Amino acid sequence: MLYDILKAVFLGVVEGVTEFLPVSSTGHLLLAERIFNLDEDNFWKTFAVLIQLGAILAILVIYFQRLWHVATHMFTDPAARRFVIGVLVAFIPAVILGLLFGSFIKAVLFNPWVVCFSLIAGGAVLLWVDQQDFNPTHHNAMTFPLPMYLGIGIAQCAAMIPGVSRSGASIVAAMLFGADKRAAAEFSFFLAIPTMVGAFAYDFYKNRGAMTMDNSIVIAVGFAVSFITAIIVVKTFLDFVTKNGFAFFAWWRVIVGTLGLVALALGK
Repeated sequence: MLYDILKAVFLGVVEGVTEFLPVSSTGHLLLAERIFNLDEDNFWKTFAVLIQLGAILAILVIYFQRLWHVATHMFTDPAARRFVIGVLVAFIPAVILGLLFGSFIKAVLFNPWVVCFSLIAGGAVLLWVDQQDFNPTHHNAMTFPLPMYLGIGIAQCAAMIPGVSRSGASIVAAMLFGADKRAAAEFSFFLAIPTMVGAFAYDFYKNRGAMTMDNSIVIAVGFAVSFITAIIVVKTFLDFVTKNGFAFFAWWRVIVGTLGLVALALGK
């Protein structure tokens, strides 16, 4: 039991650190599960999805005032209503693709080789985007044009390939559509809320029979660690990328992906 709790703490830190950074939390969790020989254990696969709710709670806490205003004014304030519609428009492509191909993607693509190659390729894309001068015209994540929300949502679907990164795909798309770095990152946070809550609800319902009291304790520990870590990361991430860009995270992806490929080639 103690060893399971220690694993939950480690995976909770990995989730909290990587969920909102453009480095792929799913990819890092898959590699971490392989390190601990958990990649064939159905409980730990479910655990990796369930603790994402801790990271989402961090976003709700940090942006509570803005999100509460939207929730309480969406029927009376056109701007709030338009933002809600924008998030839903961005969310719909992932729902459709997930329902049509979710099982196939998990069966075929969820392996460490795909993760490592995706990390490296995504790092190269992120590095290229970071070096461009796009002269951004959109500085508020809550006022993007509706077609832009749809484009970001379509781009987010690429993150169904583990290692691509949901936040990375949406950030890159937002910047290509004219958002500045801070607004692009913030919208990736907002879009994560329905995306990850949907994944949590689906996985919890599908695997509810496997949940025991001991499992619940392990999940609670992972949830709490993920929540605390995500709060720290999100509070520092926006200022960091505004000043320094995404090069650090691009190289992070390339290094982790390369080390992963070396380990896989050596049979580790």
